[in-house]
Amino acid sequence: MKIVILGAGVIGVTSAYYLAKAGHEVTVLDRQPGPALETSYANAGEVSPGYASPWAAPGIPQKAVKWLFVKHAPLIIRPRVDLATCRWMVAMLANCTSARYAVNKGRMVRLAEYSRDCLMELRAQTGIAYDERMQGTLQVFRTQKQLDGIGKDIEVLRADGVPFEVLDRAGCVAAEPGLAPSAEKIVGGLRLPGDETGDCFKFTNALATLAEGLGVTFRYGVDIRRVKAAGGRVTAIETATGDVSADLFVAALGSYTPQLLAPLGLTLPIYPVKGYSITVPIVKEALAPVSTVMDETYKVAITRLGDRIRVGGMAEIAGFSTDLPPSRRATLEHSVEDLFGGAGDQSQALFWSGLRPMTPDGTPIIGSTRYPNLFLNAGHGTLGWTMSCGSARVLADLVSGVKPEIEAGDLNLARYT
Repeated sequence: MKIVILGAGVIGVTSAYYLAKAGHEVTVLDRQPGPALETSYANAGEVSPGYASPWAAPGIPQKAVKWLFVKHAPLIIRPRVDLATCRWMVAMLANCTSARYAVNKGRMVRLAEYSRDCLMELRAQTGIAYDERMQGTLQVFRTQKQLDGIGKDIEVLRADGVPFEVLDRAGCVAAEPGLAPSAEKIVGGLRLPGDETGDCFKFTNALATLAEGLGVTFRYGVDIRRVKAAGGRVTAIETATGDVSADLFVAALGSYTPQLLAPLGLTLPIYPVKGYSITVPIVKEALAPVSTVMDETYKVAITRLGDRIRVGGMAEIAGFSTDLPPSRRATLEHSVEDLFGGAGDQSQALFWSGLRPMTPDGTPIIGSTRYPNLFLNAGHGTLGWTMSCGSARVLADLVSGVKPEIEAGDLNLARYT
């Protein structure tokens, strides 16, 4: 089957690879001059299935109010009065219950664990390299209240068979020796030894090369104008240089997917939640993290990527703004310096922002639409890198008429209708 994929981020490229492996003729369209140049470019670098959790959680509305008055807040809301923002925020708040959180987290962990397994298989088959490390993730808690509040997460981890360790202060330092100078600032941690790290940009570019070897055509610098439909089916993609036709189409444009598909009468509950990162060269190896450390207080991930430290986090509701306020950089610098002081050269840090495509329940939308030849693979929020291979594998199976290896019936758009 001839398939066109819209988007060459990590989701679009993994989709292209698995669809090509399934025997399809695939073309990828993207407005950028190469793969992974937007949200996939400088994310936090963690492949963390066990920490796959929805932002919509019990207590978040109250915390959001408190964070309005905190200097280094993990959630920032820039007031916007528009229908899309209001609709998404109302839907997210509706998911901030214990019952919904348990369902959503369980669904996210299922997909994320499967995705990690797919990534391991892909790595074994191809030898793909991307500054990868398989040394787990450590979530550190600065207060006893944070540590005492992990019960529900542990229940989900235990139910899904995800290995975990609850550590005291000494255990955290044993796992991450670079924390020794700041040990008095933490009370304990939750470690997931099965988690991984890696550079999403390097991975996506390397996989695009492998996909080209399977016959995938990548067309960069393409201005995608609209999706054409007739007779209840998508017929072509209108671009600045002409129409591109196919038998089937996959929308994997992240935060921009709803805008493109709205004229078709499809309402996708995906909103651009902005995140930030800095990439810092390591200058003192002994003080640097070994893998990923999640700073629970600031919701910041501190990840080792080769000879660099990637510090990423925060969630800012500000529409499609991609500006770089110095105050956001200050939060990232504060978190990494407070825990791993002196490990990196902050004067050489690269500051970046990206628009995470977030759904109200945290789970991506994967599967068909009411147009039988239009499929979706979008809405991965902060977990596009973590869920990329599994999402693409599920998509390829659905497109090919093969039953996915995990339950996928609750991943599609129908759960919102």
